Amino acid sequence: MTQRIDSALQAAVDAQQIPGCVATVFDQTSTLYSAAFGLRALDTGTPMTVDTVFRLASMTKAITSIAAMQLVEQNKLALDQPVAEVLPEFGQLKVLTGFYGEHPALRTPARPATLRHLLTHTSGLAYQFWNAPLARWLEVTHTAGILAGTFAGLTAPLTCDPGAAWVYGSSTDWAGRMVEAASGKTLDVYLEEAILGPLGMHETRFEPTAAMRARMVGVTARDPNGALTALPFEWPTGHEYWNGGHRLHSTAADYTRFVQMLLNHGTFNGTQILKSATADLTHQNHIGELLVTNLETVAPSFTANAEFFPGLQKKHGLAYMLNAEQAPGRRAAGSGFWAGVFNTFFWFDPHHQLGAILLLQTLPFTDTVTSAVLDQFEAAVYATFRA
Repeated sequence: MTQRIDSALQAAVDAQQIPGCVATVFDQTSTLYSAAFGLRALDTGTPMTVDTVFRLASMTKAITSIAAMQLVEQNKLALDQPVAEVLPEFGQLKVLTGFYGEHPALRTPARPATLRHLLTHTSGLAYQFWNAPLARWLEVTHTAGILAGTFAGLTAPLTCDPGAAWVYGSSTDWAGRMVEAASGKTLDVYLEEAILGPLGMHETRFEPTAAMRARMVGVTARDPNGALTALPFEWPTGHEYWNGGHRLHSTAADYTRFVQMLLNHGTFNGTQILKSATADLTHQNHIGELLVTNLETVAPSFTANAEFFPGLQKKHGLAYMLNAEQAPGRRAAGSGFWAGVFNTFFWFDPHHQLGAILLLQTLPFTDTVTSAVLDQFEAAVYATFRA
């Protein structure tokens, strides 16, 4: 029954488009498909297995955002609460408007950023990979970027006024720090106690165990000629807090449980993570007339231009992107989705009661080859399970 999915992913490995991957397909309660293809590590030739551990990168954001929504549900945080009321240091951030030679030009934001702005990526905070002015600011101020996990990275300015545009960046790292302030716990402890442990996600952690490291996938880079080479990679050491935007590691089986919870309105296998009303609120459009737009790269070896479903409107809920229109032959309008920079992807489709995860570990993000593999996988999923 799943031959079309198998064929699509095996063909990508055989054509050396990707070194390997793990994929799952599921409904609200059951895993309908789980398979591994190719190699876990290009340099060692280790086969990929379904229990391989991946760097989730920005798929971490959905988990951190759901943690924030738990605290909203408990009235410990409020969506329209200014971030600076919880984290006064956020109130020191200015809007970057340009440069006078090597000196940044900064001004006071027109309005305070709120938790809602953080969760919808409308705070004005950006990533330097898709924002040249921010990349220049980091360079001229000799500031480490957000990936370093140091407090210095949190001093980066806004790139526009809060609420003015959808700008993808470090907002969820600040949301994670709001979770810590409101809960009185570090983010790793809070996530384990409130989400990961209750869902049985025992191999989802910021710091992998020795057993997880033994099954860690290697990172692979694609050069301009399309050749794949092993790329040694470790997150920077010396972090001062856990980045809620990108630092988790996990397996396909673990993350499937999390997305099944989303698909089931906040509950999985009898465990309630969010009340149904809160889950439904999270799944609504919270950016009004704004749109999720193309991310134009300024670091092409790290990421290509990134826009999913060009030509179709995309909105943003309080934890992930929302398809505002039907993708022909694929996910329905109202589906939730996000990804990670090492080409990890998830989506869930409430209309068809279907979700899927595709985990790779390649750079650059969303290059044309990898995007084609994702498209073929999704088409095969719908042809197999919802034809």
